[in-house]
Formats: sequence, C-alpha cells, structure tokens
Amino acid sequence: MRLDRFDLNLLVAFHALMEERSVTRAAERLHLTQPAMSAALRRLRESFNDPLLVANGKQMVPSPHAQELAPRVAEIVASSQALISGSTLFDPQTSRRRFRIAASDYVTSIAVQPLLAEMAVQAPGIRFSVIGPHANVSEQMERGEVDCIISPEQFQAHGHPSELLFEEEHVVLGWRENPLFAQPITEAAYQAAGHVVVELSNTPAFVEQFVRARGDTRRIEVTVTSFTLVPWLLPGTMRIALVHARLARLFLDKLPLAMAPPPFALPKMREMIQFNRARAADRGLLWLREGLRRHAGDPVPLR
Repeated sequence: MRLDRFDLNLLVAFHALMEERSVTRAAERLHLTQPAMSAALRRLRESFNDPLLVANGKQMVPSPHAQELAPRVAEIVASSQALISGSTLFDPQTSRRRFRIAASDYVTSIAVQPLLAEMAVQAPGIRFSVIGPHANVSEQMERGEVDCIISPEQFQAHGHPSELLFEEEHVVLGWRENPLFAQPITEAAYQAAGHVVVELSNTPAFVEQFVRARGDTRRIEVTVTSFTLVPWLLPGTMRIALVHARLARLFLDKLPLAMAPPPFALPKMREMIQFNRARAADRGLLWLREGLRRHAGDPVPLR
C-alpha cells in the first residue's frame, strides 16, 4: 500500500468506527451518510487486507489487527488535529472554538469560572465543556477528546507534558460559632470533632491520602463526592472539614464560616495542567493555560 494512493481521511473513519463500534453511530459522529461510512469501511478492509470490524448483533467486533492499529491511528488523528489547530492563528475575540477540560468542581470554581466570566466579554464565541476526572480521562486526552486535564501532580498520566497551575494548602473549615475556632486547634480536639469528608469514586482525594497514612482516628459523620458541597454542610453544626485554602476563602464571604491551620503538617498540593504532547504548540491551548494560571490566584495566608 503506497501512501500517495491512500486517502488519509480513512484513518479518521477508522478511528470513529473503532470507538463507536457501529457504522451508524460513526457516520453520525462524522456527519456522513451510512452508505458513505460503509464505503469507507470497505475501502479500509481492502487497504489493510483485513476485515478490521465484524458485525456481531448491533455491535462490531474488531479483529486482532484492528486492535493493534487502533492506538497508533488514534495518535495520528490527534497529531493531525493538533497540526491543523496549531498552525492556525488564534484570536480569542473571534474564535468559535470549544475547549474540553477535565477538572474537579473545586478547580472549576476557583480557576475555570473566573476565566469564563472574563471570556463573556473578551472571547464571546468560545465554548467550554468541563467534565470531572474519571478512570479513562487520560485515554480521552490521548485521543484528542479532552484538551487538558487539571489534577494533583501524583495523579498525572505518564508520557505527556504538564505544568504547574498553582500550589495549594489545606485548612480546617467550620461554622463561625463553633468554639473549636476560638483558640488554636489541637490535634486531640481535631480528632474528636465530627468531620465532613470527600470520597471520590476512583481514588482518595489528595489530602485524604496523607491523613489516612498518618493514622486516622477521626469521627467521620458525613461523606460527599463534591468538594464544593462541603462548606454548605458546616454552618449550624460542630462538624469540621479539611478543605483547600482557596475554596475556603471563596466561601468565607458567602457563609458564616471560619478557617484555621490544621494541627499537623500537610504537604502542599501541586495542581497541574496536563495536555497531549502533540498539542504543545497549539496557540489556543497556550491561551487557555495562561488564562487558567492567571485566575488561579495567590496562595491563601493561613494565619
């Protein structure tokens, strides 16, 4: 098979077929008719001399050769998309681009939301899709379906560049009327208090890993899956929570809350932006990364 006789658009079709496992859904994804997608599959089979995908009920099952090709084709498609977008001048005032970010609700609140407010005036045509981190998000970035992932440093995928967004500390947050905040919090008082804790579905949150490693005797009374839900559950109770300092500052003006340093040392959390290595020179992504860093804000003084 010679490259000058091969239609490279067939690789895009192959990528869609492998992900959708359906001619109909792949056609809809690429805005093609079903006969056009069927024709593309036929040409792919002829080019690779392999059935590639075989019908099995309503789904198509990939051949061993197709499974071997899939990650290589996905990388080619992502690199090609990056080449096209990276070679085009990016003007935020006129761009109609949609950015796709994977980030927690905490990061969305303190870095993404302020950028969206700025964009409403300076970049009105740009759109955002924000999804929560999940087990397969690195694969989505590999395929070019996610522009960047924002997460603590130790949760980053291998093989792709990343850069520091900000460093974060954690504070004890609670109701302003809680007598615990009338004086420096001791570890004994901290452990004896009722706690609100964030439990993520796939892995413990950054601070939870360190708290549990040092020996955890807290009385956990409430668990939630959202960082931004925690402050709302504290007023009117004697419960406390370990939360990000920036998140605490965000809620101090909204709710009757108080914050204090934890009674033991905790490492700073390094929140990183990671992106596909093929998109390192993408001008739009460079603009996005700079805007997120600008809005992340300065560290919160704990005293």
